[in-house]
Order: sequence, then C-alpha cells, then structure tokens
Amino acid sequence: MTALRTLAFLSLIGFSTSQTSDCSYYSLLNYLNMTASNSVLQIMRPVKSWTNSTLVQLDMFLLGILEVEEKSQTITTHIWLYMSWTNEFLTWNSSDFCGIEEITLPKSLLWIPDVRINEDVSDTGSIQESLLVTVNSSGWMYMSGRQRLTYTCCLDLMMFPFDTQSCNITFSTMSLNEKTIKLGTFNSDEVLNKVSAEAMVTMGEWDLKSLITFNGPRARNRLRYMVTMERKPMLYVINLIVPLFFFLILDLASFFISEARGEKLSFKVTILLSISVLLLILQDMLPSTEKSLPMIAMYCVGVFALVGISVLEAMLVTFLIDLDCYCGKKAQSSVNASEDIQLQMGDVTESAEAEERGQAKEDRCYLPDHRDLLKLILDELRAVREEAGRQYKENKKRGCYRRLAEITDHVFFVLYFSASALFLAFMYLVWIAKVI
Repeated sequence: MTALRTLAFLSLIGFSTSQTSDCSYYSLLNYLNMTASNSVLQIMRPVKSWTNSTLVQLDMFLLGILEVEEKSQTITTHIWLYMSWTNEFLTWNSSDFCGIEEITLPKSLLWIPDVRINEDVSDTGSIQESLLVTVNSSGWMYMSGRQRLTYTCCLDLMMFPFDTQSCNITFSTMSLNEKTIKLGTFNSDEVLNKVSAEAMVTMGEWDLKSLITFNGPRARNRLRYMVTMERKPMLYVINLIVPLFFFLILDLASFFISEARGEKLSFKVTILLSISVLLLILQDMLPSTEKSLPMIAMYCVGVFALVGISVLEAMLVTFLIDLDCYCGKKAQSSVNASEDIQLQMGDVTESAEAEERGQAKEDRCYLPDHRDLLKLILDELRAVREEAGRQYKENKKRGCYRRLAEITDHVFFVLYFSASALFLAFMYLVWIAKVI
C-alpha cells in the first residue's frame, strides 16, 4: 500500500508540473510583458536603478580595405560590428520555460544604445544592420551588423609610397555621458587582430599591421580603434621611382653624344618632357594641402631641376659652337673678298703698264716718278699684312669659342655627376633607408 501511495503522489506531481510549464515562446513573451505595446522598454535605459551605468561592449572586425583616397583624405573599409549590453528587465529562469535560453526580438521593441562613429562620412545605404536582437535568460543582449565604412583620416604622406598610416575610428554616444553609459570591448586586441586577419577578404595595396583599442579613463563613453596599415610600394617603385632614375642616367649618358650631330639638345628636351608627364601623374595622386613636400615630390622636383639645368647647359654649348662656326664663315668670306681685290688690282696694274708702254713710244721725253711707284708697293704690302693679321685673329677667335664650349661641357659634366650622386645618396638615406 505504501508503494501505491508513493506512485500516485509522484504521478500527481508530474501532472501538476505539466499543467504549469509552457514550452512556447509566446508564454515567455507574455512573461516578459512583450506581447502588448511596451513603450517604456523602448525609450528608457534598461536599469533598475538610475545610478547604475550600462556597459556596452563593442567589437569591430575588419573584413577588407577597399580604397584609400589621398586627395580627399578618406579611407573606405568593410567592417563587422558586434555590440552587446545588459537589459535588467528581460530576465527569466530557463527551467520554467522548458530550457529556453535565448530569444530573438525586433530592435524596434527595445532600447538600443545610440552609438555612432565620429569619423564616418559614408552614406546610410552602405549600412547592413540586423533588425533583430538576441536576448538570453540573464538579460544579456547582442546584435551585429556589417557596414561599408568611409571615414576621414589625416594621412601622413611624407614617406609615400613607403608610408605606414595609423587611423582612428572612434565610437561614442551622441546623447549620453559616461555616468550613464560606458563603452568597452568584449574580446582582447589579440582576438580582434586574429579574427580580422582570417576574415580579411581584400586589402588592395595595403597590409593590415595591427588593430588596437584605446579606452581612456577620462572618456569612458568613447571607444577608439587605431587601425595601422602599411602600403605595398612595388607598383609605385616600378611606375615612378625607377623611370625617374633611368631618365637621370640617360641624361648623364647624353654627354657622350657628339655636338656636331645636333641630337644632344633634342634628346635632353625629350627626357625633360617625359619627367613632366610623371609629375602630372604624381599631381593627380597626392593632395595639394600638404604643408611640406613628400619625399617622392622632392625626388621628382630634384630630378626635373637637374635635367633642366642640363638642358640649359646644352643650349649654351650649342650657342658657343654655332658662334664659332659663324666666325669661321665670316673669316672665309673676308678671305675671298681680299683675293678678289688683289685680282682686280693685278688687272689694273697690267693695263696701266700697257698704256705706259704705248705712251713711251709716243712721248719718250716722259719719265715716271720712282717715288710714287715705291709708295704704291709699300701701301700694297701694308694692306696684305693687315689682312693676314685680321685672318689670324679671326681664326684664333674661332678656335677660342670651340675650346670654351668643350671646357664648359667637361666641367659641367663633372659637377653634374657629383650633384646627381649626392642627391641620390641623400634621397636614399633620408627616404628609403629609414623604411628598410
């Protein structure tokens, strides 16, 4: 009889328990007072005492670095946000509801932390947030979302393209202070970096170095992420740095081109125009708001200045050679003119002698003056001497201009080679060696 009574009592307890427990979500929502409109849960911070602050844990993972715009100083990334907090009014005992540990509710029915990114300049269409919030039995809530984030960043382009950029993404509350809401992270920096590195889809020309969080004691309602990334410089080295270096080497090699062929100056001008094209390409890449010139701009301007001075020197040497040729042509024309004069004087002398012989037959009493004849011979000798001296001076002057051009070209080549070597050594030590 005792055993029968015990079995009857246990069956009665099981029957009563099955009548009181409910395994539906509706009973849980009824218990949480979520079936009817409850505006208090939407507008009020979910704490039972107003002195308690709400801790919002926010994790950001990088899924891709899409674009870095140097002109507008903006960076476009693909991020995944994970945000969690505690609602003290939405708690239950899971054993009373057949072990229901979590429930999903619409965001419109609950209070959501007003957290925004200060540097955000992207449009609202790029945000893909979930419309649902997951709540567990202890009141802990979490939600996630993806966003194509475009944010401002003060880019330091001094070492471009060997630069490393560190940009801040600051999360803050728009209407609440640190006494009511505090921001923090759920995972550590190591976990954030590891997950971001594994989930990274694309990085373009950049490498993600680190993702560090800062949450200072003075601004607990702010959470700052510092994203450090390094540029891949190989494309810029091939397209800008190496061509400029080759142009400088070609300009040095152009000193071995003969000036007589007349191709040296045109070759140097072609090199100068090619450097101008590279400068235009660089202008489209770098912003015009930099206070100091980036190293690559100094490199381009230095090469352009060296080649420009080389072109001016080639123009000076060409001018001196042309001046020497002009003096030579003038001397040759004067020699031809003097030969014509001497021939004319010889004809006049012969005709005068013939007339004198004819007149001597008619008038034998007439005798020419020997002093006048000697005077004429002396004048002719003096004229020939002056002409020979003038030709000697012109020939000497002609050779002087050519020698001056050769000396100028040789001296300038030594100075130009030394200046180019010093300039390249300086750029290597100040620019490339610091990065390597």
